[in-house]
Amino acid sequence: MALAGCGKADGPAPGDAPSASESAAPAVEPTAAMGEQVFKRCVACHTIDKGGASGIGPNLHGIVGRTVASHPGFSYSGAMKAKGGVWDKPALDTYLEAPMKALPGTRMAFAGVIDPADREALILYLEEQSQ
Repeated sequence: MALAGCGKADGPAPGDAPSASESAAPAVEPTAAMGEQVFKRCVACHTIDKGGASGIGPNLHGIVGRTVASHPGFSYSGAMKAKGGVWDKPALDTYLEAPMKALPGTRMAFAGVIDPADREALILYLEEQSQ
């Protein structure tokens, strides 16, 4: 006598919907090149070139790993000066998602980079430009 139906089925039963992980297309891994495109949203206020001048916002060359509110010659808001810490990847991720929410009182009037993959790509680009 065969024991049909024992154990795990080889595949989904007819009519079963695939799980989210089975149906989702593989995500594109964020890259610094993608982040360069995202950075175009930032160029109205920031530069990234080594030794570049600050604009409305500070020059961002070397931002990854830099102490918050420490770019020479830039006049930071009181909120930014009081923030303290270092611009590491988690701090940048939180701030870039929603700057005015993450740091009330900031003068960075930017809605934020909502998409997590775009933020990751942007941070990779900032990190690459920090070298």
